[in-house]
Amino acid sequence: MHEMSIAAAVVDQVAQAARVHGARGVRTVRIQVGELAGVVPDALDFCFELACTGTVVSGAELVAEPVAARARCTPCTVEWAVGMPPDLGCPQCGGARVELLSGRELQILGVEWADGPVNTPADQEG
Repeated sequence: MHEMSIAAAVVDQVAQAARVHGARGVRTVRIQVGELAGVVPDALDFCFELACTGTVVSGAELVAEPVAARARCTPCTVEWAVGMPPDLGCPQCGGARVELLSGRELQILGVEWADGPVNTPADQEG
């Protein structure tokens, strides 16, 4: 179950950020999960709870924001929802030269510290 390794990586990154920012706890962790990322949401929730045990992230809520899979045909530029299982044939021209636009995302969007405001990765730049 790769959800456990994903959950452990998220907890590690959030715990490290908490140390850097001097946070004593975490209320919420928001992540983006693409439809094609191969993640089972219920399994990820379960694994996240286990991975948080004994860390500064313990008790935090995991909020997963789904991202629909979309593709674009290179020759005719039509865009469409890929769906599951993925349909990567162009519905307009039948072509197979396709660019996947979204659906593989798997990233932390933001963290709400227990003792402060929402902090996103963009806030940490520069």
